[in-house]
Parts: sequence; structure tokens; C-alpha cells
Amino acid sequence: MKLVLFDCDGTLIDSAAFIHAGMERAFAEGGQPLPQFNQTKSVIGLSLDLAIAKLLQRPVDDEIRHLADRYRHHSRTLREASEIDEPFYDGILDLLEALLVRDEVLVGVVTGKSRRNLDKLLERNNLIKRFVTTRTADECPSKPHPAMVLECCADTGMAPEQTIVVGDAIYDMQMAVNAGARAVGVSWGYAAVDHLHQAGAHHIIERPDELAPIVGLEQVR
Repeated sequence: MKLVLFDCDGTLIDSAAFIHAGMERAFAEGGQPLPQFNQTKSVIGLSLDLAIAKLLQRPVDDEIRHLADRYRHHSRTLREASEIDEPFYDGILDLLEALLVRDEVLVGVVTGKSRRNLDKLLERNNLIKRFVTTRTADECPSKPHPAMVLECCADTGMAPEQTIVVGDAIYDMQMAVNAGARAVGVSWGYAAVDHLHQAGAHHIIERPDELAPIVGLEQVR
């Protein structure tokens, strides 16, 4: 048995443009210098208040929390207007389907997204009942704290050494290592591959189907 835990943004879906648009609107409204796109990408994966604090290079305070609230508002507005898409990466849905039908593989999600946004994403794609365990920034400390992984392990009765964390950010790799799980970095996300290696990645994959042999399955078609 194996537990496979996927990060969401930058791993399952390409949401950088969406997140950046929300940050730009919140920062403009708050009179803050607008972040560059690469800066936004570098903080994706952290909990929202920590991501904004990192962009502004200061500790979390009341103004940071206010900006986070405004980001949430603008995120809802953008999503309701369907102005910017958050597509699944090519091959991800095929990979998920191959994993979800296997009795010997349990699949979950560990993400810096809010519970509301994760559930809406999964509902839109008929996936919400198919993952056995999920954790979001609303329930756990921010990555790279190991709580998301360890709580998913507790949910499923799996040990960390039976668990594979798949993500695109250094925070995902660090979280996996901190939990005692295997870290698999993806090259199609928002962090440089050498940074993933430095953060402790045990494997780097360039296509979703390359995860199959790591999990112990035949190649995904």
C-alpha cells in the first residue's frame, strides 16, 4: 500500500496567472508595490498570509491579514467571472484516474489553498469524493511544516515511509522530508528543478506518467 499526496497549485493545476491577478488587485487596492509574476510564483504553496508577508519582506501583521482578506475577495470575483482559467496540466487527469482505480494506492491532496477553493475545484471536476484525505491551509500550519502529511497519514493509517508527496515547490519537498515521506518534484511547476533537488527531492519527474513506476504501477497510458 502507498499513500500519494499531491500539491495542487503548480502540480495539478496551472493557477499562477490566476493567483497573480488576485495579488495584483489586492496590492493595488492596498497601495503596495505590485509583485512581479516570478515573485508571485515563488511564494505559491505557502499559506496566504505567509505568501503575502514574504512578498512584502516583513512579518505577518494586521495589514498583511487585511491584504489576505482582499486577495480572497478578488479571487472570488475572478473565479465567478471566469476571467482567468486554472487548467489541469496535460496528463494529470489520466494519472489521477490510473491511481484512483487501484486498491493498493490511496490518493490525497495537501495544499496551501483554502478549504473552500480546494473543494470547489474538486467539485467542478467530480473529484471531491474520490480523494481519501485532503488538507488545506485552513486546517494546518503552512508548508514546510509536516502537519498536512502527518495528518493525512493518520487519516489513512499509513506510515510516512509509505507516503509519496508530489509537488512543484521547495516547500512541498521540505514538508515531505520533514514528515519522513518520499519527495517527488515536478518540473512543470513554478520552482527550478535545481531548487527542488536542494530542498530534498528524491525524484524529479518531467511528465505526469513518470510517477507511475515510482508508485509501483505500470506506465500510465
